[in-house]
Amino acid sequence: MTTLRSVTVPVGELSATIGLLEFLVLDEQLCWIRRQEGLVGFGEAARFTSSGPDRFARAQDWWRSLLAQAEVDDPLAAPGTGIVAFGSFAFSKRSPFESRLVVPEIVVGLRNGAGWVTYTTTDPAAKLNAETAKAALARYLEDLPHYRESDPADHVLPGMLSEAEWKNAVARSVAHVAAGDLSKIVLARDIAVKLASPLVASQVLRELAVRYRDCWTYSVDGLIGSTPEMLIRVQDGTAQARVLAGTLDRATAPVDDPDYAQRVLAGSAKQQHEHQIAIDSLTRSLEPFTSSMTSHTEPFVLELPNVWHLASDVTAELAPDHNGLVPTPLTLVEALHPTAAVCGFPTSVAGELISELEHMDRGPYAGPVGWMDAAGNGEWGIALRGAVIESPTDVRLYAGCGIVAGSNPAAELEETWSKFRPMLEALGLDRPGAAPLRSPDFASSPAGS
Repeated sequence: MTTLRSVTVPVGELSATIGLLEFLVLDEQLCWIRRQEGLVGFGEAARFTSSGPDRFARAQDWWRSLLAQAEVDDPLAAPGTGIVAFGSFAFSKRSPFESRLVVPEIVVGLRNGAGWVTYTTTDPAAKLNAETAKAALARYLEDLPHYRESDPADHVLPGMLSEAEWKNAVARSVAHVAAGDLSKIVLARDIAVKLASPLVASQVLRELAVRYRDCWTYSVDGLIGSTPEMLIRVQDGTAQARVLAGTLDRATAPVDDPDYAQRVLAGSAKQQHEHQIAIDSLTRSLEPFTSSMTSHTEPFVLELPNVWHLASDVTAELAPDHNGLVPTPLTLVEALHPTAAVCGFPTSVAGELISELEHMDRGPYAGPVGWMDAAGNGEWGIALRGAVIESPTDVRLYAGCGIVAGSNPAAELEETWSKFRPMLEALGLDRPGAAPLRSPDFASSPAGS
């Protein structure tokens, strides 16, 4: 196995106003950003890929072996410093999509106003210090960011199922719930975007990071998006998760009713039921790894630029196993995925129905995406509100809805369009049949909450 050598150095010249946005300049780069802070990766020092039901375990073994041989100089010893791996995992154990971990050559990090650069190499003769780290970063920043204008020839096309076919799948899902086969299923669909000129992924990421600043904007090997849902965050032995279930489109909300979201979401028995299933699923799976756990007694309404969600935050203190080892982020990811929020409940039954009804391979959509470091810290979200770049001019978007008793196929279809909206707007597009949007301008986009 390749021996990695790494050095982390502090940098004080990161902009306090736009944070890591100034480093989103390349189309093939890695990122994890929220409120302009987080991690941005350039290049590649090491890579692991796997598929199948043991993809998480094999990734864990590879990561441990890699770190056991690594030479690390990390005087900061903070979450996200030292050697870091970005990752993306397939939603389904049956998917041919190759789950992956990627260790960048350069990572720029920013947390609580403190910035750093980590330089990782396989070159045994390379000098590792502040000068070489900053020089390696500078080589990736030589070219100025590119911009792409919207084109009338850009098109949004149907995915694997037409709208009518997908609504029929929703109706069939409701029938399964009514029959007692399961209590919830999350049904997703896709749409295809055909661009007249090559996509500028860095521009899309900047747009998402500004518009959806309270979400986690991610990029791993052509999987891009801005997720509102944290599967698991681990920091210094404490785990946190954010669960979302229950959605209300802001585009159709009355402008003169400030209590609308609270009344319609929190006051809906259907939405509360869907949310409770998701919370119970996560806490049940997380509990064996914890010594204590707390969560909201009642969900809160999370406001995003496109939708409102019912949300709950869960915090847990991790407990050592019988060998005295605290569970790693990947151990928790494997235990938690898939949650009821993206699959359904019971998950085994929901997973089988998803394969039957969706007529597509989700690939990395709704799978874990995020990062982890050598010290056992990490942040893994669920790959939602995103897209897969299939070619320079082809992008596939995904969106899903939780189907429970009382779900209405037409209403669920509208909900998918509200969830497509972040990526469509970042691409300078709108729903087919609607008036076209102006070209994205990330510097003036509304930040949202």
